[in-house]
Amino acid sequence: MSRSITRREFLKKSLAGAGLTIAVSMTPFGHKIFAIEEGKKDIPFKPNVWLQITPDNMITVYVNKSEMGQGIYTSLPMIVAEELDADWKQIRVKSAPAGDEYKDPVWGSQSTGGSTSIRHMHDTLQKAGAATREMLVKAAALTWKIEESDCESIAGKVINKKNGKSLTYGKLSQKAAQIKVPQEPKVKTVPSKLKGNSIARVDIPAKVNGSAVFGFDVQVKGMLYGTVERPPAYGAKVISYDEKSALKIPGVRYVVPITRGMAVCADTVDAAWKGKKALKTMWGKGIQPDMNTGKLESEFMSYLDKKGLIARDDGDVINTMKKSAKKVEAVYLLPYLSHVNMEPMNCTASVVKDACDIWVPTQNQTGVFELAKKITGLKPEQINVHTTYLGTGFGRRAETDVVEEALEISKAIGKPLKVIWTREEDMQNDFYRPGNSCRIEGALDDKGNLIAWSHKVVVPSIFARAMPGAVKNGIDPAAVEGIENMPYQIQNIRVEYVRIDTPVPVGFWRSVGSTHNAFTVESFIDEMANAAGRDPLEFRLSLLKNNPRLRRLLETVAEKAGWGKSPKTGQALGIAQHFCFGSYVAQVAEVSVDRQNGRIKVHRVVCAVDCGSVINPDTVKAQMEGGIIMGLSAALKEKVEFADGGVRSSNLHNYEVLRMHEAPEIEVHIVVSNDKLGGIGEPGVPPIAPAVANAVFKAAGVRLRHLPMSPDTVVSALRKG
Repeated sequence: MSRSITRREFLKKSLAGAGLTIAVSMTPFGHKIFAIEEGKKDIPFKPNVWLQITPDNMITVYVNKSEMGQGIYTSLPMIVAEELDADWKQIRVKSAPAGDEYKDPVWGSQSTGGSTSIRHMHDTLQKAGAATREMLVKAAALTWKIEESDCESIAGKVINKKNGKSLTYGKLSQKAAQIKVPQEPKVKTVPSKLKGNSIARVDIPAKVNGSAVFGFDVQVKGMLYGTVERPPAYGAKVISYDEKSALKIPGVRYVVPITRGMAVCADTVDAAWKGKKALKTMWGKGIQPDMNTGKLESEFMSYLDKKGLIARDDGDVINTMKKSAKKVEAVYLLPYLSHVNMEPMNCTASVVKDACDIWVPTQNQTGVFELAKKITGLKPEQINVHTTYLGTGFGRRAETDVVEEALEISKAIGKPLKVIWTREEDMQNDFYRPGNSCRIEGALDDKGNLIAWSHKVVVPSIFARAMPGAVKNGIDPAAVEGIENMPYQIQNIRVEYVRIDTPVPVGFWRSVGSTHNAFTVESFIDEMANAAGRDPLEFRLSLLKNNPRLRRLLETVAEKAGWGKSPKTGQALGIAQHFCFGSYVAQVAEVSVDRQNGRIKVHRVVCAVDCGSVINPDTVKAQMEGGIIMGLSAALKEKVEFADGGVRSSNLHNYEVLRMHEAPEIEVHIVVSNDKLGGIGEPGVPPIAPAVANAVFKAAGVRLRHLPMSPDTVVSALRKG
């Protein structure tokens, strides 16, 4: 009988023979993410759903957003601690359960995405902290029989300004619990201790020592393992399967037909996989059995000749084009992309007669909860959703397909069950970043000024499936984001959207429509600058006279990168910017091109970001770095390949991602402003691809309009001249 081991045990066993030593820097605060003192006789002081204070002077903050590496278990509690005047050493963090009271106040759902965690939760958490602080001060004033104005809250205690005595929040918690919660507390207008300062991430120690619980780590008594045989081609149906052979495999307990395919349940993962193989499932041909990469790309290109829906139409583009001194036209083609999460999809579910428990790394607690109600037929109070750590998400874990599988199987067998996807299953059953094609035309006057822009984009609709209500007048907002609201001041501009539907399911991928639209817009701006014989930075600045915020950002990144100075021999600089999710990001890539083999080397990336007020600078920098690496990987390597009506790409051997030795040196400069909070999880991704492409043009004289910018693509472009 096999036994599961922890990551810590695995590392110890793996590294023992190699003579390796790992040194780790730990946070001094000793946070335990899931720790709350149990067995206390005193009732905790919990003035609202977001925090509680216990007599031992510990403050637990409940976080309704999912921690997937973006540092939200640190940044959101910082908002509470700042407003509460707490000592950061008092703070503990707990994942909030799924429930109406924990829904995002803007979205009305408990979910994590759109770089909204801080933007949506800031005011609610600030108010929660302020109300609690006022209650603690009032409790101290009542205890000392003095005026509240004679009390001051600081570092987790209330000080009597008359005599210097103090009481900790813990000692005041029981009395404070008897005070009415103020509905309109006075929040701070000027941060004093935490906001704007870099605080060590509270999730890092648990992730380093192996105690952090990811979905893969969940163990439930009596649990079986489930795996699902899914159709190899979209829409294919089961023709036959050999249940008897599968059940003969030692450890296999059940074979269960479910909505998404054939499930095999066993005592171990290995037995489940062997049972699935023994099923010898035969499938039909599917919706489009001849679908492949080449046919999809041809279809995307042919749709550029179709009439679309107008998302923006300013001035008179057609006549301005006719009268212009120079016109430029370019066609771009971008591939489907997989999420390639570090932790493949998984879910553990236990469905019994009167209860349902779900343990899952999810970005969509509300979606999981509603799905559980639908599949089980149970009452809301009988369903519990336990959110684990997420081994990255990038939008993929907003989907509930793996939860559906686990719930259906567990309900059928009446036992707890863990469904684990392999890397191949993860890559071939994704909701992909959609492919995209576009045709852009630009016009210059005789002085080299950009006077007209026509942009037709062909892309599948994400929102039509995921959030139909967001589609207005037939236009998917993700399809045109970054185009119809581009910051450049162009008097005559037309944006046209052509929806294309293919069998390939599409979903939210880190920065969504901005991933492809930033590449096409910022590449074409560079093309127009070149056609005008003007410096790409100066050309952009001339179109941003009414946007001082973005002008300052571009000037900052240019200065830090050494724009205008001679780069190292064989290297060139490219620049790009993009606004999305409430934040501006500009990047300069320093690149060289090997003309013999076509390899692009990105030596250095300088990034400037303006996300308004900053909570934790280290988190901002980390998210920019992560976004740049992910965007660079997509720009240089990633592309989903299709064949025989399904996905041909299956693992990292035929869906390459950026390797560690290929990562560039990255500098991040935060431009602090007094503008409202912007998101940081996604805005770092979009500018890097066009920055690299623009640098490649400078270094090698070729325009790369198709992604990825693989060596073959570069060599082909060089040969064409």
